[in-house]
Amino acid sequence: MAGMGTVKIMVHCDSHGCPCGHLGDPEKGCTCTASERTRYAARISGPLLDRLDIVCRVPRLTVDELTRAPEPEASVPVRARITAARRTMVERQGVRNADLAGQALRKYVPLATGPESFVRAAARQLGLTGRGFDRVLRVARTVADLAGEAEVGETHLAEAVTYRPRELT
Repeated sequence: MAGMGTVKIMVHCDSHGCPCGHLGDPEKGCTCTASERTRYAARISGPLLDRLDIVCRVPRLTVDELTRAPEPEASVPVRARITAARRTMVERQGVRNADLAGQALRKYVPLATGPESFVRAAARQLGLTGRGFDRVLRVARTVADLAGEAEVGETHLAEAVTYRPRELT
């Protein structure tokens, strides 16, 4: 496993969320029972999922979607945005957001009353562990940095929460 401070991302293809490989497939339905899907998803433990920063669900595209896909954003502006965000992180706190822990994390991700209430409610609803809560704060800080925002707001926290792994079914 990657060392501390490394962002860990899992890309989960919805079509591989079950033994038959068709869960969430828009063209061919899943033939697995609920218990088969549950057993399949249980192969990855909760504590392992809790150590992932971001889980992105990527559904299989239909042929129509593949043939009419929009032009992707060019790499140069994306790279510039990432470079600027990294520069901002290091100038602000001396390390990348992924390396923030404990009091340093709380210092560099201060939350106003609204965002704090939001993240507390999300933590209760999702049953976040301390580790999961800290990961949400780090990812939200990064989302804000990529957007060029000095403060972490509810929209940044909401986006970070959507990246939290819940289960793989």
